[in-house]
Amino acid sequence: MDKQKILGELLFKATRSGGPGGQHANKVSSKIELSFDVDASSGLSPEEKQRIRLKLLSRLTADGILKLQCEESRSQHKNKQLVIKRFFLLLKKALEVAKKRKLTKPSKSSVEQRLKSKRKQSSKKLNRKRPDLD
Repeated sequence: MDKQKILGELLFKATRSGGPGGQHANKVSSKIELSFDVDASSGLSPEEKQRIRLKLLSRLTADGILKLQCEESRSQHKNKQLVIKRFFLLLKKALEVAKKRKLTKPSKSSVEQRLKSKRKQSSKKLNRKRPDLD
């Protein structure tokens, strides 16, 4: 993953933020929408693109475009920084390869303990039976 190339491929769109804010909110476009075309990216290898498509499937549009938005701050510049930071964290998490689990055998004592508890439960249920009077 080449961060500089990817940074150049990001598209930003500023729109008006929702919510309260009076006159200022009605004339300033502080909300930032980030768009990133995964398939057209030259900063990602084909394997990385495939992994991103699989992991972020629910966040991609039908065209394979990843969209994020930020309207936390009243500053457009700050929102742009926040959305870029969030974007790279999302990519990093999507590209992480999960460690394979090593299969292990249960310890001797844990097997014994399990069997002992089963025997105890069995005897408990046996003692609930009506006694044989023969």
